[in-house]
Amino acid sequence: MSSTSTPDVPENAPDESSKLKTFLSILRKFVGVSDIASVRFSLPAQLLEPTPNLGAIGTSDEPLGRMLEVLRFWFTKDLKYIKGKPCKPYNSTLGEFFRCSWEVDSTLPELHVSSKGIPVKGASTVNDYDGKPARVCYLTEQTSHHPPVSAFYIDCSETGVSARGFDQISAKFTGTSIRVAPGQHNLGIFINISKRDDEEYQLKHPAAHLGGLLRGALSISVADTCYIVCPKTRMKVILQYLEDGWISRAQNKVEGVIFRYDPDKDTITRVKDVPEADVLAKISGSWQNQMYYTMAGTNEPQLLIDIGPLFPVAKTLPPEESQLSNESRKFWSDVTEAILDKRYSQATKLKVEIEDRQRQKATERQEKNEEWKPRFFTGTVTPLGRPELSEEGAEALKGLRNQHYQLKESYVKGA
Repeated sequence: MSSTSTPDVPENAPDESSKLKTFLSILRKFVGVSDIASVRFSLPAQLLEPTPNLGAIGTSDEPLGRMLEVLRFWFTKDLKYIKGKPCKPYNSTLGEFFRCSWEVDSTLPELHVSSKGIPVKGASTVNDYDGKPARVCYLTEQTSHHPPVSAFYIDCSETGVSARGFDQISAKFTGTSIRVAPGQHNLGIFINISKRDDEEYQLKHPAAHLGGLLRGALSISVADTCYIVCPKTRMKVILQYLEDGWISRAQNKVEGVIFRYDPDKDTITRVKDVPEADVLAKISGSWQNQMYYTMAGTNEPQLLIDIGPLFPVAKTLPPEESQLSNESRKFWSDVTEAILDKRYSQATKLKVEIEDRQRQKATERQEKNEEWKPRFFTGTVTPLGRPELSEEGAEALKGLRNQHYQLKESYVKGA
């Protein structure tokens, strides 16, 4: 599944029982297959929902405060899955892209800590851009089809915060659930704070499970360990997502620790192996409700983020007349319209036609020995997991910031 946007489709279309039967019949074909994603079966991945609190990163003058701000973003990026149902998106086509922006009118309270690591009560909400509206801009492009990979770039120029990475998953059907893990090119989300001397944070995704297949009520659970590192500040986070019991109600608990580490010698992968003397703060709570941090040397948990009252922020998209033919909403518009009108046979027919055209273009490129290249990024993948914007990509983001959406139709074969 790519980072391109999926349409808003009614939850009851088509009939839930028929959907489940079809879904299970498909899944039976994949028992024992090592990677479902390699056979073109897309599943929900941990897609980034870059809500405006990305712009709230970097406001603290203390490195520990900035790490807490990154954690706050981490626990809100999957808000769309917490508040909504998992669903299967369209299979993105090579060169398909999506762009949008969010207007930031206010931010969450800053997470101030003193030089001794003690939280400051009554933190200010004043930002370094003086509270003026800021814009978070998002651009993603499907850069590879085999394997399916999409590059994304997010930018908030007012706050000097950007994020980028590759969205690629590996999915395996276990018989009762589907295990979704990062693919080989998905090395996580890389956040950069230019106003903090280009401080960079690498946020690695944990594996997740899509369950509830037999009940027909799909749900996402996480029982894995993931890591966040910042070599410049020499801080690391280990987050342990705890598996829920068979009998007890799902708690979605997380335990973690922020600690000092040596980027050149670090081998610690478990919370229990972190020396107590290196601990800066401990993390605890539920990733679907409230998350807390407790500073080293104290026993009083402080609220990091309350997911309960939060909902994904509405996107601002280019006007329909400014969208290109291979821009996600326009590219799939006929299929989406047929689904919304409950003309499912027509939707399937149109979808098959799109897929056939893509295969035909791929065959033509192969016969002519032509190499396909992304438009908005400099390459299909990079060994370090950090996609680079092309000149057109930089211009497209600039257009989003200034609300100038005009782009020329792509000349790239296959787009």
